[in-house]
Amino acid sequence: MILLTLAVAACSRATTAGEATTSAAALPTSIEATAPAGPPAGLPPASGAQAAAAAIPQCRTADLAVSLSPPEGAAGSVYRALVFTNKGQRSCQLRGFPGVSYAGAGDGNQVGPAAQRAGELGAAVPIAPGGTASAQLQLVNVANYDAGVCRPTPVRGLRVYPPGETAALVVPTTGTGCAGTPPGPQLTVRTISAA
Repeated sequence: MILLTLAVAACSRATTAGEATTSAAALPTSIEATAPAGPPAGLPPASGAQAAAAAIPQCRTADLAVSLSPPEGAAGSVYRALVFTNKGQRSCQLRGFPGVSYAGAGDGNQVGPAAQRAGELGAAVPIAPGGTASAQLQLVNVANYDAGVCRPTPVRGLRVYPPGETAALVVPTTGTGCAGTPPGPQLTVRTISAA
């Protein structure tokens, strides 16, 4: 009787141990089957905003009109915004610094050095049809420079190259620029920003 009881107990322990082993072996399989997939190899996909920005073409000179905001005075300088208007039929974008110089009153040739860039390169600015973007422009009163070095010359406007473009637009404005090489910048321009 005692031997029969011990044999039943031993069988019961073996069955329980076998079930535990089977359950333990099944556990990793269960975890593998339910574990989330890892990130894909390589760079993460671009966000919707980045992909949309990349799909917008660069604004060409022919797509744009340029004007000047009203002047705001400061000691020895005038500040104005160059306002770029998208006159095209589709959205385009501008990024960076426009090229700016004075245009002469006679033949429209460049008068003196081009605008110096100030600040950091900004992000791309998308412009919807009819929309605008701008770049801050500082125009120094060149009468403050030595006339022998500056060589004051009448100007009839500003020659403006949109970022990345080789064709310019002329914005009419009268004033005086330095045909020589002044000791400081006669024009300073900042990067394109949302208007």
